[in-house]
Amino acid sequence: MDGLIYFGFALLGLSVGSFLNLCIDRLPRGGSIVSPPSHCDNCGRRLRPLELVPVLSYLLLRGRCRYCGAGIPIRVLIVELASGTLYALMAWHFDLNLELAVALIFTSVFLVIFFIDLEHGLILNAVVFPAIAIAFVFSFFRSGYAEIWPDLGPGFVLSAMLGGAVGFTILLLPYIISRGGMGAGDVKLAGLIGLVNGFPLVLVAMFTGIVAGGAVAISLLLSRVVGRTDAIPFGPFLAVGAVVSIVWGERVVDWYQTSFTGL
Repeated sequence: MDGLIYFGFALLGLSVGSFLNLCIDRLPRGGSIVSPPSHCDNCGRRLRPLELVPVLSYLLLRGRCRYCGAGIPIRVLIVELASGTLYALMAWHFDLNLELAVALIFTSVFLVIFFIDLEHGLILNAVVFPAIAIAFVFSFFRSGYAEIWPDLGPGFVLSAMLGGAVGFTILLLPYIISRGGMGAGDVKLAGLIGLVNGFPLVLVAMFTGIVAGGAVAISLLLSRVVGRTDAIPFGPFLAVGAVVSIVWGERVVDWYQTSFTGL
């Protein structure tokens, strides 16, 4: 694909980012993502189309509502930019096929999970369960990781099922042992990540998330930004690991096999 197509996917990602912001705002409150139309949470004024242009509206309004002057969270801008960047990255990495569609859908899901957990400490069933159902359905139409599962009919189904079981199991034991130190939502998210990435790529996702989470937690503790009893959401790190595995998981597994197993 040429640069113009990548740019088109970036614009699509920016637009999707606006919708993801709406999901991040409303779902933790149990609100509808269909109605009412987009509005200022402070004064209730309905936003006009020109006030909903991704990135540009935020910059032109200087991060404030034009009616009441209330601040618009910087997260709105970050999500739109992240979504646009990731959509362009996925278009660059994948061909125009089902794998690209899967990558775009679940990158969006993981962005929503990342920011809801970061802001509210919640991994919502309303996000995870529908995503699990979609990942399961897609598994019947995707091809498996060829080095592990040769393409024999619905080659990804076995990989997805095993990946989901492995991801779920990896965090189930810490959840049981921690007695509340880890949320059940993290365990469900790990199962979703396994379904999306399949086996063995789920191991790349989990390893990346655990290492990133541990490194950030240690840094925050050493710098005394948080205390030992403060909760640090783990979902954002799992979401990052999932996206890393979607893009680079096969390369990491191939590198590991070549370097350490001689396969």
